[in-house]
Amino acid sequence: MRGLGVHACMWTMTWDTSGAEIAVSEAMRHGVDFIEIPLLDPERLDVAHTRQLLERNSLRAVCSLGLPERCWASRHPDAALDFLSVALDRTSGIGAEALSGVTYGGIGERSGHPPTEAELDNVVTAVEAAARLAKSLGLQFGIEPVNRYETHLLNTGKQAKDLIERCGLDNMFVHLDTYHMNIEEKGAANGILDCRDYLKYIHLSESDRGTPGAGTCDWDEIFGALAAIGFSGGMAMESFVNLPPEISSGLSVWRPVAESHHEVMDQGLPFLRNKARQYRLV
Repeated sequence: MRGLGVHACMWTMTWDTSGAEIAVSEAMRHGVDFIEIPLLDPERLDVAHTRQLLERNSLRAVCSLGLPERCWASRHPDAALDFLSVALDRTSGIGAEALSGVTYGGIGERSGHPPTEAELDNVVTAVEAAARLAKSLGLQFGIEPVNRYETHLLNTGKQAKDLIERCGLDNMFVHLDTYHMNIEEKGAANGILDCRDYLKYIHLSESDRGTPGAGTCDWDEIFGALAAIGFSGGMAMESFVNLPPEISSGLSVWRPVAESHHEVMDQGLPFLRNKARQYRLV
C-alpha cells in the first residue's frame, strides 16, 4: 500500500462488471497508483473479472467496507466475522493488498451512549479473528475511525491504535481519514502522531467531502505531519459526488458536494499530487 490512489466511489459505488470497467479505465487515465474498491456486498463480487481487469492494467487495489446492521460487531460478533470472512476471501481472490474501512462496525451505528466495555469486547473478538484470517491470506487489515455522527465506537486515531494494541496482531493498521480528523482530532497532526507506529493508510478527503483544496482542511499540516513521521503508506483521495440513498443516509450527505467528478479529478487530484510531491511522499 504505497503511493496515491482514488476511491472508486468517484465513478461508481456498485462494483459490478460495468462499474469496475469504468472505474479502472478512469483510474488508469489519471495515472494513479492504486484503486480502492468498495465491498458493500462482497458475495456478489465477480472475482475472476476484477482480478483479470486489475492484472491487465497492472493496477494495485485495496478493498474497504462498513458492516451492515445485521453484522455490527458490537452486537453480533459472530455475524461480523462471517461477513468479514467472505470479504477477505474476495479481497484475496482479486489480488488486493488489504481490507480496510469501518471493519469493526456500521456507518451510521450510534447507540446514543459512549461505547460500553461489552460492545468493545465484542468488537475485539470479531476484529481479532478477522485479522488472523487476513494474515493467513497474506492480507493487511485496517481500522478506520470515523466521526461521532457515523459511529459511537471509534472516532480518533488513538482509539484505533488502542484497539489494535488490544488485538496484538502485526498485520493490523490504522486507516485515517482527513474528513473525520477535521471533526474529531485536536489538530490533524496530533491524530497522525497519536497512531504513527500503526498508520499505513489515509483517506485524503476535504472538509465537506468535496474537491480537495476547496475546503477548510489544513493540507500543509496534514502532509507535513505525514512527512515528519516518515509515512510510506497509501494515500487515497475519497470524494463523494453521487451516492446511492443507502450510502448517503449513513454518511449524512444530502446535497452534491462538488459540481461533478470532473471537477474533483481535474482540480482535486492534481492539488493532492502536488502536495504529496512537495512533502516528498511520492
